[in-house]
Amino acid sequence: MEACTLTVYHCLAFVWYFFVSYSITLVRTEDWPSEVFPYGGQWKYLTVLNLVLQTVFYGVSFLADVLRLIKKLRCVKCVISSRDLLFSVLAFPVSTFVSISFWALYTYNRELVYPKSLDGIIPPWLNHAMHTAVLPFAFLEIFATPHRYPTKKKGLILLGFASFVYISWVLWIYSVTGEWVYPVFALFSPAGLAAFFAGSLAIIVCLYNFGEFLNRMMWGDSIVIMDYKRKGK
Repeated sequence: MEACTLTVYHCLAFVWYFFVSYSITLVRTEDWPSEVFPYGGQWKYLTVLNLVLQTVFYGVSFLADVLRLIKKLRCVKCVISSRDLLFSVLAFPVSTFVSISFWALYTYNRELVYPKSLDGIIPPWLNHAMHTAVLPFAFLEIFATPHRYPTKKKGLILLGFASFVYISWVLWIYSVTGEWVYPVFALFSPAGLAAFFAGSLAIIVCLYNFGEFLNRMMWGDSIVIMDYKRKGK
């Protein structure tokens, strides 16, 4: 995309995710069905955390575009590096994992991940904004602009650390409440649950590698941080 077009796109994406993130906060905990326990609020759900992540990512991307347009090269290098790290390690793999895993479980048995009682609380458009729209946004970002991926070791360590933090959060909530964040977890024995978490981690690692593959196929080994004054964009 041209610089101006990319700026407009990232601005609209940021506004969209900010709006969706704000909309989910309007769903009051006292309106939740009985099977959705209040501990941890909405912050126990990977879907909601992903909305915040995408909002931050597109905010950083918009800032990078603005700095690029005003030719603040010294500042934009740092911002672009932060943008690319956010996208490669978290924004792309998490958003694709959220969408694919949600709809796979929903198709198999929606009560395991999104009880029917939530239909009266969360409108369909918001459900699709959280679980469907995140997927095309993730792929569109790859085709919109190149991203510099970190070394494989660094990227996987950061992704593994983020996954460990969320799994620890889920286990902490269970230790306090005796309830699982997602009903599907209750189907497994401790060994089965460990295997499930390991399988989920393997999937998200594959999605990280897939994002890196698409980025390289689309852009080759392009240098992301360019001399914008020389390019005149």
